[in-house]
Amino acid sequence: MGLKNRIRDIIAIIEESNVNEVEISTWWGRKIRVVKNASGGPVVGPNPVPGTFPAASPVPPIAESPAAPPEGHTIRSPIVGTFYGAPSPESPAFISVGDRISTGQTICIIEAMKIMNEIESDVDGTVTEILVESGLPVEFDQPLVVVRPG
Repeated sequence: MGLKNRIRDIIAIIEESNVNEVEISTWWGRKIRVVKNASGGPVVGPNPVPGTFPAASPVPPIAESPAAPPEGHTIRSPIVGTFYGAPSPESPAFISVGDRISTGQTICIIEAMKIMNEIESDVDGTVTEILVESGLPVEFDQPLVVVRPG
């Protein structure tokens, strides 16, 4: 899915919700901010200077509950790239929630600069969470999978 389609999806979500503003940072460093204007429609634009924002009407902060860290061992991305949960679109996933995995077992592929890097488990255990959808970009040290050791 291209960036334009993602922005269109975000605009549609904002139009249908009570959210007045959202800011998205891409893995390559670009920031996009979508703000509903006074008439209720969204206004989209990149930030002209990193770290600065166009003037906007004050929006009450959204109450956030602190996210509890996942229980278990977290396998993190060793590189920046695109996460793939299967060797090809028509192949089964490397792992699924509930699977028993072993140290050295391939859990995903991260594509970086057209090179497919197999990421291996560094622990024996049971997969409790897969934190990234196939085809999405990941950052260095981003959590990918949670495993209950044992």
